[in-house]
Amino acid sequence: MSTATPRSGGQILVDQLVVQGVERVYCIPGESYLAALDAMYGRPMEVIVCRQEAGAAMMAPTEGRLTGRLGICFVTRGAGATNAAHGIRIAEHDSAPRIGCRDER
Repeated sequence: MSTATPRSGGQILVDQLVVQGVERVYCIPGESYLAALDAMYGRPMEVIVCRQEAGAAMMAPTEGRLTGRLGICFVTRGAGATNAAHGIRIAEHDSAPRIGCRDER
């Protein structure tokens, strides 16, 4: 029987970001990903809190261009994702490396 403490989804996500060598993330803190924010505390990654989602969504791919690694951006659902859409579209037009979800319907 395992005595390991169960990890939250946020802890699993942040663990994988650390394994992949992510050094910094850009975000607008919000309730959509509180478990991930909690898991970032005390980890070897810098959390850059931005003033608006579009800025965070433009900073992440810019870091990717400068470092050669993916930039990571966290935003909330709804209005946060809508505000980030501009940065995501700019990254797409610039052919910047990115990971994302798109509805193919």
